[in-house]
Parts: sequence; C-alpha cells; structure tokens
Amino acid sequence: MKKLITLFLSGGLGYCLIEVWWRGYTHWTMFILGGACFYLLYSAFYRLSHLPVAIKAIIGGGIITVAEFVTGCIVNICFKMNVWNYSDAPYNLLGQICLPYTLIWMLLSVPIALLFELVGEYVR
Repeated sequence: MKKLITLFLSGGLGYCLIEVWWRGYTHWTMFILGGACFYLLYSAFYRLSHLPVAIKAIIGGGIITVAEFVTGCIVNICFKMNVWNYSDAPYNLLGQICLPYTLIWMLLSVPIALLFELVGEYVR
C-alpha cells in the first residue's frame, strides 16, 4: 500500500508540474490522472522489464493516451469541465487525444522507464 501511495502521489505531482511548465496552469483532475498513469506505467514496466526502453516508450505512450482519453471523456465530455481540448490538433479523437501528444507521452515514458529501472530494487 505504501508503494501504491508513493507512486500515485509522485505521479500526480509530476504530471501537474509538467503541465504547469508546459501550459502555465493545471487542474486538480490532472493530479488524479497523473497518479493513475504513473502507477499503471510502473505496473506495466515491472511486468515487461525484459523489454528494451524503446518498446516501453511505445507502450507507455499508449497507456497515457488511453488514460487521457478515458479521463477526457469523463471530465470534459460528461462533466463539461473543459480541462483541455485538442480539437484543433491534427489527428485528434473527439478533441480528447491527438497524435502529437501521444508522441510526447512516448518521449516522456523513456525517462520514466529508466527511472523505474534505476530504482527498481528499492521500490519492490
């Protein structure tokens, strides 16, 4: 349970800090999304520790994109909170995800995968 809480809080804080750096602001729902993504990435990368980092980056980008799509459908479409809108971005789906951000999530997954490899023995 301690590992889950640590991963969730670290991911939530990290996601919000990246968003503030990138967009200049964030939203409380991004803390929850970031925490969930970080835990999901940890779980996937732990199970797939034998794979090269490049493959983990592709998987990580997919995990984050799916999590963003589900969150976006709930937060932006159902609850109309308008936290983000990618409607003007190329190759978007319902304005909730888009190809350029999937590529960014893939790049962001590289240092995350390396971090998990580096500290893997300490957090297991």
